[in-house]
Amino acid sequence: MALDNNRLLKPVKKLRKLVAKIKRQPPPPEVHELRTNARRFEAVFKALSLDEEGAGKKVLKDVGRLRRRAGKARDMDVLTGVASTIHLPGEEDCSIQLLEYLGARRRKHAKRLQSDLKDRRPSLRKRLKRAGSVLAKILRKKGTPGEAGTPADNAASTAVKLASKLAIPRRLGRQTLHPYRLKLKELQDVLRTAAPASKPKFVVDLGEVKDAIGRWHDSEELVSIARKVLDHGPRCELVAELKRIAERKYEHALTLAKRLRTTYLTSTEPKKKGAARSVPGAPVWDATALLAG
Repeated sequence: MALDNNRLLKPVKKLRKLVAKIKRQPPPPEVHELRTNARRFEAVFKALSLDEEGAGKKVLKDVGRLRRRAGKARDMDVLTGVASTIHLPGEEDCSIQLLEYLGARRRKHAKRLQSDLKDRRPSLRKRLKRAGSVLAKILRKKGTPGEAGTPADNAASTAVKLASKLAIPRRLGRQTLHPYRLKLKELQDVLRTAAPASKPKFVVDLGEVKDAIGRWHDSEELVSIARKVLDHGPRCELVAELKRIAERKYEHALTLAKRLRTTYLTSTEPKKKGAARSVPGAPVWDATALLAG
């Protein structure tokens, strides 16, 4: 088996601890950790088909809800971090107004997160414990590398399905770039379950593109919030600066995404008259093969 068992088991263990630990206004690192481990648990759950092994889909639904709650609080932390780095002469009042709004939204989302946890904490911890036991059990399964039904084979199959969508949509732009990021994130999460020694450049590049698109999307969200919240008028220099920053990040993210496709996708000759089709190249399949051993 070419899977990293510790990396597979770690998210569920961390989630159980965080579910018990998080209070009314958790600090940013805890929220980030909760969101990250929830997302990784979801990737492992789907890749290894834990529902078919007896873990139950209820835990996946609860963790997904928790991730979304944590995500809203985390978004405010990220946007606050970006906004706090911009200092423009004459725009001090707008900066304070924006930061105060983000802080209030953060407190609201953190309160909702804690309320959800309070209602679900006992049952969720039990479900996570069961999911961890099921996961540990299937990871002890013996099987020939590549044999159907083994955890490694299931993970590899999931990675192949995700990798086959790297060329979709055909054109990347403002409306499609963020949804494309979600695909890259899901694929990277699955590929990261390979043994520690296996860290292809493709997986590293996926992370770089994913992060760049995320930073652009955060900047766009901040522009949208600033336009709604600030009452400085259409000539507000803070809004203008935020728009300039978002535009630079968009161009950078789009360039990296296109480069990823140029590097890792290969054009095939069309069987019939029409446009050529792009498919993942050898480095992509090599990375997925590492999961199967």
